[in-house]
Amino acid sequence: MEFIKLREYPQLAKEAARWFHEKWNIPLEAYEESIEECLSGRKPVPQWYIAIAGERIVGGLGVIENDFHERKDLTPNVCAVYVEKEFRCRGIAGELLSLVSQDMGERGINTLYLLTDHDSFYEKYAWEFLCMVQGDGEESPGRMYVHENQM
Repeated sequence: MEFIKLREYPQLAKEAARWFHEKWNIPLEAYEESIEECLSGRKPVPQWYIAIAGERIVGGLGVIENDFHERKDLTPNVCAVYVEKEFRCRGIAGELLSLVSQDMGERGINTLYLLTDHDSFYEKYAWEFLCMVQGDGEESPGRMYVHENQM
């Protein structure tokens, strides 16, 4: 298993954009634009990370300013966290969360937020429940978590 900062492997950008699009049904162009901005290196956010088994993307996540919710002050957000079903329960999500935390800390960002409907998963990885937040177009609020780097 290889854990990759996409900005260091620009040749995987198109494949990664397609993979995230297939998992989350967000327009492909949105992922392509965000990943392109990541590759430009102009700003610390957005960033994208993937896990690869062999030559297949099996997991990934990103960091964007706002993950489609009302709390614009809670930024940046870890988003699009996904691990293929057959690769779950192997610590891949935890490794990706650790990678993003370390990498963003090195880029001067020590506080990350994450909006989810999971209610116990992220606590395993040192994320703390912060509050309920209304997501754009969602019927009910989701759980906002915060992670502080201990640097």
